Amino acid sequence: MNAIAPPRVTSLKVQNYRGLRNVLLSNLTPLTVLLGPNGSGKSTVFDVFAFLSECFTEGIRRPWDRRGRFRELRSRESDGPIVIELKYRERERPRTPLITYHLEIDEQDGRPVVAYEFLRWKRGQWGRPFQFMEYRRGEGAVITGETPEINDRRMPRELSGPDVLAVSTLGMLAENPRVIAFRDFVTSWHLSYLSADAARGNPEAGGQERLSPTGDNLANVIQHLREQHSDRLDEIFGILRRRVPRIEKVQAEALADGRLLLRIKDAPFATPVLSRFASDGTLKMLAYLTLLHDPTPPKLIGIEEPENFLHPRLLPELAEECRAASEGTQLLITSHSPFFVDELRPPEVRVLWRDDDGYTQVQRVSDSAGVNAFVEEGARLGDLWMEGHFRTGDPLVNQGGPSRGSASDPS
Repeated sequence: MNAIAPPRVTSLKVQNYRGLRNVLLSNLTPLTVLLGPNGSGKSTVFDVFAFLSECFTEGIRRPWDRRGRFRELRSRESDGPIVIELKYRERERPRTPLITYHLEIDEQDGRPVVAYEFLRWKRGQWGRPFQFMEYRRGEGAVITGETPEINDRRMPRELSGPDVLAVSTLGMLAENPRVIAFRDFVTSWHLSYLSADAARGNPEAGGQERLSPTGDNLANVIQHLREQHSDRLDEIFGILRRRVPRIEKVQAEALADGRLLLRIKDAPFATPVLSRFASDGTLKMLAYLTLLHDPTPPKLIGIEEPENFLHPRLLPELAEECRAASEGTQLLITSHSPFFVDELRPPEVRVLWRDDDGYTQVQRVSDSAGVNAFVEEGARLGDLWMEGHFRTGDPLVNQGGPSRGSASDPS
C-alpha cells in the first residue's frame, strides 16, 4: 500500500457529449464500475476520458475529427458547447486542495475552438474557489506560484490559436506547478481496449515500459519487465499460474529478423506454444495482469468489459486484482458481468440507462432502495443485480428510472 495515495478524480460532469446531455458522476471511488444495457452510455463515459486524454497528447483537432466532429459529438437536438468538467485531488493522503478543470468546446467555421477553459482550486471545505488559469479562444492568463493566491502575479500568454488547450501548452512551461501537475496527470491515463488478437502479434524487438491500448506490444512489455523488473514479472507469472493453473511460464524470444515471439508453456508439455495458438482468455488475463501490476502504473486506468473471453470463474479473481491495483491507480471499468460485480461494494457501482428522451441517466447502486441492507446481510451485488434490485439498467424492463429527469448522482 502506498504511503501517499496517487491523484484521484472525484467527479465528472459532462454536457452535450453524444448521449450524455447532462450527466454528473460524483464521489467517484478509486475503483468505479459502470453497469447498464447496451447503448446506455457506459462506453460514452469511458470515451469522455479517452477524448480528453487524446486532446492533451494530440491536440483537439484529431480526436475531434475521429469522432465525427460536432455533427456526431454534440447531443442530438442540443445547442451550446460540449462541456467536460472534472474535479480531482493531487493526493488523497495527505489531503490536498480540490482542483477543478473546466473545458468548453464549440465550433467555428467547421473547426473546433476552446470557447472556455479554466483551472481553479479550493482549499478546505469552506474555502472559496480561486481560478488560477483562465482562457477563452486562445487568450487568457495563468497565475504563477506553487500555491496560487489572488495576489500572485498573473501572466498573460496568448496561445497559438483558438483550438489550442491552455493546459496542454502551459503545462510544458515552468510557470505554474499546478498546471504542470494536471497536464502530467491527464497524459498519464491509460484507456484500455485490450484485444487477444492484437496480443498475438510479433512486434519489433525491444522493451517497452507501458502496455498499448490494444495490447499489441505485450511481448515488448514482458521483455522490458524481464530486463528491468524481473521480480515484478515473476509476481505476474505467479498470479497467472494461480488463476490459470496449467500455465507454467511465458517467454518473449527475439527472432533473427528483429521481431519478438511470445511463447506460453503449459505445465504438462515440454515445448511452449506460440502465443497465436494460446487461448483468448489466457492472453487477456496475462495482458490485464501486466497492466495492473505495472511498476509505474498510469494514474488512471480504464478497462472496457474485462469479462469478454474470460471464464466466469476468473472474473471475481480479476475484480480482486483490480481492487488491489486501485491502491496505486484509479480504475474505471465498464461491465455486463454479475460475476465481476459480485466482488464490488455498493458505492463503487453506477448503473446507467436511457430516459424517455433518449439521454443517459446514472444512479449509484448505494442509493437504490434496500441494496445496502441486503449487502450488510451477506448478499452479493451481482445476485442483487440479476434479481432486479437495482431497479434500473435492466434491458428487459422499463428504463425510466426512479427519478426521471435527473441525470446526477445524488450526493
